[in-house]
Amino acid sequence: MSCKGNLLTFKNMYSQAELSKIIQDGIEAIEYSNNAPRLFDPVRYTLESGGKRVRPTLVLMATNLFADDITPAIAPALGLEIYHNFTLLHDDVMDKAPDRRGRPTVHVKWNDNTAILSGDAMLSMAFEHICKTCDDKLRPILDLFTRTTIEIGEGQQLDMEFETRNDVTEEEYIEMIRLKTSVLLGCALKMGAIIGNAPESDSEILYRFGINIGLAFQLQDDWLDCWGDPKTFGKRIGGDILCDKKTYLRITAERRAQIPECAGMSEQEKIDAIKAFYIETKAEEMCRKKIAYYHNKAMQDLSAISVADERLTLLKALASKLENRNI
Repeated sequence: MSCKGNLLTFKNMYSQAELSKIIQDGIEAIEYSNNAPRLFDPVRYTLESGGKRVRPTLVLMATNLFADDITPAIAPALGLEIYHNFTLLHDDVMDKAPDRRGRPTVHVKWNDNTAILSGDAMLSMAFEHICKTCDDKLRPILDLFTRTTIEIGEGQQLDMEFETRNDVTEEEYIEMIRLKTSVLLGCALKMGAIIGNAPESDSEILYRFGINIGLAFQLQDDWLDCWGDPKTFGKRIGGDILCDKKTYLRITAERRAQIPECAGMSEQEKIDAIKAFYIETKAEEMCRKKIAYYHNKAMQDLSAISVADERLTLLKALASKLENRNI
């Protein structure tokens, strides 16, 4: 199969709503084996729980920058979304997270063993969809995807190691979130560009854009864990504080002052005390500035891509939405 498919109507640019519907239709059309329903019930539960679908949307957006027909990008885009949800499922087991997207996590609703095994099934499903990439692009897409999955594992390992260290630097933290979060966004964009037959230089620029927007995204996530709206954030506010997680806020604040002693405090008292500590040390302000820094770098990347500026409207809007999100 060639990447010059023609299953969808040709048009200039797809809207955000159209791309979202394509992804959602694809998720709903996934077929599950009937041999072991209890293996796939958690998979279906995870994929149907919503989420922003940022990564598969980025695949389609990047393809559409260079090609009218985005059909060849749909299956690998779905594969990337399945993989992303697999990482969340296993992350929740490791972090003992009670909820995600406003619902009980799989290991809570079922159990740890089920979550691990269903996650393994999702990983296989992800590769199955990625392998539906058109023949002439399959090798570079597989190389990109497998390298990305290894880097994400490296990021997860660093994240776990940081839990037992008190000397984590800002630079180390940025590298960890680059691996754990940003490379998958970069992968999504480069994957879409490759399928859309983009020049190699533009594929690399889009990859850098994904890295920078991913760094801004994760730093925003750190900030939202303290100051987000619990009704829209989908997770308990202050969760990172309660488990003493190394975040940009904590690392930056501890460089400037001794963290308050919270022994004997209630959970809410500890959250309030640490949030006040972040504000007093200006870590909260520095975090917001760092978010803006990486967002601006991402916008500079976009300006260097060799396509008409109007074709970048959706990517610019999505980047702005991610920077200013409250979920």
